[in-house]
Amino acid sequence: MKNNISLTVAVTTIVAVLSLTPASALAQNVGNCGWGSKLFDGQRGIAPQVLAVTTNGTSGNQTFAITSGTSGCTQNGVVRSSWKTAAFVGGNTTKLARDMSRGEGESLNTLAHLMNVSSSDQAHFKATLKENFNTIFASENTTTDKVLASLHEVVKSDAALSGYSQNV
Repeated sequence: MKNNISLTVAVTTIVAVLSLTPASALAQNVGNCGWGSKLFDGQRGIAPQVLAVTTNGTSGNQTFAITSGTSGCTQNGVVRSSWKTAAFVGGNTTKLARDMSRGEGESLNTLAHLMNVSSSDQAHFKATLKENFNTIFASENTTTDKVLASLHEVVKSDAALSGYSQNV
């Protein structure tokens, strides 16, 4: 009986801690600052993400780091969300693939807008995506997550566009 109570308390504590962890801290979600993001830098998967978020959330270090400008945080950071881009890609995969393969079209214009690509960079953006179409749409049955990950890598690896990679 005592073991069941201890287990229940442990599980309840873990759930409570994880539920108090800010959703905005989840890795590409983890963010780029705080001890958690530094400790688990470059690691992939659920466990490192949860551990990084838990480290930041339970110690309160990310909040302190943002207000003090330490641990890789800046005070002039911008809160960003790529859910609109992900939703758009997921709902328009066929049209986007068609337009990207041609390097022009309404869905490609919309993607550039959602990623906040400046008008002066849009021609290069579209040409780069056209050149890398086979990387971004690696197969006919590729998933939205794979398209987004490949799009992120293509944009990130281009010197002129790398600043937009955080918007994928």
